[in-house]
Amino acid sequence: MKQKIILASTSPRRKELLRQIGLDFDVMPSDFEEDMSQKLSHKDLAKTLALGKARAAAGKFKNGIVIGADTFVVYGGKRIGKPKDKNDARKMLRTLSGKTMKIYSGLAVIDAESKKELLDCEAAEVKMSKLSNKEIDDYIKTGEPLDKAGAFAVQGIGDVFIEKISGCYSSVVGLPLRSLYKSLNKLGINIFDFEN
Repeated sequence: MKQKIILASTSPRRKELLRQIGLDFDVMPSDFEEDMSQKLSHKDLAKTLALGKARAAAGKFKNGIVIGADTFVVYGGKRIGKPKDKNDARKMLRTLSGKTMKIYSGLAVIDAESKKELLDCEAAEVKMSKLSNKEIDDYIKTGEPLDKAGAFAVQGIGDVFIEKISGCYSSVVGLPLRSLYKSLNKLGINIFDFEN
């Protein structure tokens, strides 16, 4: 019998990644409040935030596998989450224009029945091309940057600004699939059993 999979996120990007690998899943939005100011390493923070989201959702289930994830950008030692508004997005894009940054994507997988928790984090480097003010303004007008860490999306129109990605592409999008595959295997779940 297939385990019920629950995604603790309403992110369209994370849902699309799970569909891409053939998983059947339900969505249970997490009401976990993120605190990016915690004094942890970037990898530990990404895992901690993902775990908080997964635990908030897992508490509502007696069984099933709950997946939580969190993604943020680091540039110049500073953590960059989602922009608060268009002006914040503009500042972020000006800061990241022409630069190489690191993207951290934390993953938490919880077996709601056994309470077993598996954590991982993938880091990738992204090089953004130099953007003109017009390009930044035009991009912001699309609305795409407003709900993305670092105010850009490699899986959307923002991809035209990306020169290079070193590391796990799916972690840059928001859910490290290789880590998820390994975690599900540790819980005895074969993603290929979901294929029709």
